[in-house]
Amino acid sequence: MTETSNDGQQFDRLPATADDREVEGRATREEVLNWWDQRFEIPPETFEEYSFWEKGKGKIWILRGNVASPIRIEALGMKFLRTRQEHWKPTTNAVQRFGREAEKNVIELTREQARRFVRGEDQELDWDGDWGYLVATHELAGESEPLGVGLFVHGELKSPVPKGRQRDL
Repeated sequence: MTETSNDGQQFDRLPATADDREVEGRATREEVLNWWDQRFEIPPETFEEYSFWEKGKGKIWILRGNVASPIRIEALGMKFLRTRQEHWKPTTNAVQRFGREAEKNVIELTREQARRFVRGEDQELDWDGDWGYLVATHELAGESEPLGVGLFVHGELKSPVPKGRQRDL
């Protein structure tokens, strides 16, 4: 029997392309890879060893490797991306894990800006790049490290760092 609706209690592998889609509205692997490439210029090859899964409506998870689909378990890999909304949103974990590969829509924060960001504070910033979700980084030990995902609109960088992960540095 072919699945034609979303089941929020199980993980279903994303279809490779739109031609393979059986659940209306479900993102495809191709769309996910294209989104990361277009938004952050993270090349699709970065995700070659990973499979993508949906659990719930638009909650995309990433797993290194593969398992049978569908699968009824609580968690699988790492939460990666929110789809099925107007603007797709990467998770903090995804940006911290893969943001080093980003070549576009990366904002380097000063020490004080980084402190405010990880405390979960919004701040006015000069940014001449695209509005929307950005990889917020700060230099640590000579390397640019992703702190998380920020949302830049109307001259303000919003910090959606989850409350349980906010830090006062």
